[in-house]
Amino acid sequence: MAVISLDSISIGFRGPNLLDEVSAKVELGDRIGLLGRNGAGKTTLLKMLAGELAPDHGEIQVPSTVSVRRLVQDVPQDESGTIEEMVRAGVSKELLSDPALAWEADHSVERTLSDMQLDGGLDFGSLSSGMKRRVLLARSIVSQPDVLLLDEPTNHLDVESILWLEDFLSRWSKTLIFITHDRSFLQALASRIWEIDRGQLFDWTCDYGTFLKRKEQALEAEEKQNALFDKRLAEEEAWIRQGIKARRTRNEGRVRRLKDMRVQRQQRQKQVGTAKLSVQEAERSGMLVADVKDVSFAYGERKIVESFSTTIMRGDKIGLIGPNGAGKSTLLKLLLGQLEPDSGNVRLGTKLQIAYFDQLRDTLDPEQTVQENVGEGSDQLTIGSAKKHVLGYLQDYLFTPERARTKVKFLSGGERNRALLAKLMTKPANVLILDEPTNDLDAETLELLEEVLVSFEGTLLLVSHDRTFLNNVVTSTLVFEDDNVRQYVGGYDDWREAVERRKTTEDSQAVKSKANVQSTKPRELDAKPVETTANSTSPVKKLSYKEQRELDAIPEKIEVAESQIAELHSLMAAPEYYQNGGDQVATDAAKLKKLQNELADLYVRWEELEN
Repeated sequence: MAVISLDSISIGFRGPNLLDEVSAKVELGDRIGLLGRNGAGKTTLLKMLAGELAPDHGEIQVPSTVSVRRLVQDVPQDESGTIEEMVRAGVSKELLSDPALAWEADHSVERTLSDMQLDGGLDFGSLSSGMKRRVLLARSIVSQPDVLLLDEPTNHLDVESILWLEDFLSRWSKTLIFITHDRSFLQALASRIWEIDRGQLFDWTCDYGTFLKRKEQALEAEEKQNALFDKRLAEEEAWIRQGIKARRTRNEGRVRRLKDMRVQRQQRQKQVGTAKLSVQEAERSGMLVADVKDVSFAYGERKIVESFSTTIMRGDKIGLIGPNGAGKSTLLKLLLGQLEPDSGNVRLGTKLQIAYFDQLRDTLDPEQTVQENVGEGSDQLTIGSAKKHVLGYLQDYLFTPERARTKVKFLSGGERNRALLAKLMTKPANVLILDEPTNDLDAETLELLEEVLVSFEGTLLLVSHDRTFLNNVVTSTLVFEDDNVRQYVGGYDDWREAVERRKTTEDSQAVKSKANVQSTKPRELDAKPVETTANSTSPVKKLSYKEQRELDAIPEKIEVAESQIAELHSLMAAPEYYQNGGDQVATDAAKLKKLQNELADLYVRWEELEN
């Protein structure tokens, strides 16, 4: 059963139409993930589905019995009242206006508050951004709409809130259409993918993983088809220039076909380009970036870290994970010596050049244009050893000259992120600090940013709630848990697996301890004390002198192995490399595999000794 039908709808503002003669159907129970580049028209489509915006042409049909609710991307600043009042505002007018149905409205509000774990008496204005979004979601679903529209529901949520939302929506029995750039969230929920691309709406009718494979194949086929068409058009253009021969009566049909081909080629919308990100790497820092010993810090009664120690080496890529407000930004300042700890010591390495990406975008002046922010008063930028005009540089970040001359306050969230990345990448750095860099970026730019950061030879400290991004980029994580900070090897999934292993071990030890207590109870009647053998206690094993030496040497061995692997990757990526012959290629491939195995063994041994 179709709950919404789109019939040849078109809409545009300036330039080409965002949607051009689009038709589609939304079926009952669909879970549709809506994808597209920044500015492709995703939010515009949701507004039309919600009835807030009318298309220029065509019709959107929604049966009168179908209710639609939309959760907007940004938290409104003018909302006030208690949580219960906010949620009650979402109850249908029919229930509120009929006194006989007042009990049903009360029951619906109470059930929603309970399901979403909300205290109705709290003031909305005092809540965190994550909790405010939960209240707004409760207001959207309190009347149990047939179609729920969500615009970037995970933005600015911490990991636990994202997991909660993911679990809640997985149990939502009605139709769901959502925009998100969180690939883990998308993979977990979407059973159908819609993609807006160059004015068209493509229905892939599959999950996200399958979509990625099909999309790659479709782009390859489109490229080949366009190449054949352009070749045929060039041949016809050469023919028409022959003059009188082309104007003979029997060739008029061929001339008309050529005109049609010209129109078709002119109307073809080119695929949106991909940003070209590159980090301006400074002179290498010293091997040691920061040595942190027994650091504690608190804001009054609120403890941030206590007796925390870690060592950051050159080339480390460290992710910071924790709830909103836990103190991740504070920890970054402690690690970089920008904040004095209450106790303990932080020793910084040498030759550190730090570039900082701020999640609040405070380093961008909203009253200046993108060009002025990035160029800082100059039309020329020094990129590496070359000079480049600032407008040409910004085109690498998908800013047209017109958009580059737009004030920052008029940009979308994704455009502001790209502007900040463009400014950040002009500064030579060997230490990158990225605080929530993934918000509002489209999938293609996210993947490119991942590639740049993975190949970056300096040190990276990354705050992010994007689980896929963390898995793909970082080599270790600092996690706020149990009222302190713990360090884990690997990305997000590695942390979760380590926590599960620890819980399993603790549960097993608790069961054994309980069994031992029960087995010794009869002996408690004896007057003689029970002697404790050496094996009955399990002290933490200390490292031997040799093992400690081995542990201290591992970071440098890892760096050497990673450097050799990077050199081989660079060598094998050169086009002329494969002219060396099959024997050389096979030898290098075997060497690369051996180095990768050795690197994996080093990480395993490091974790064993650390634990």
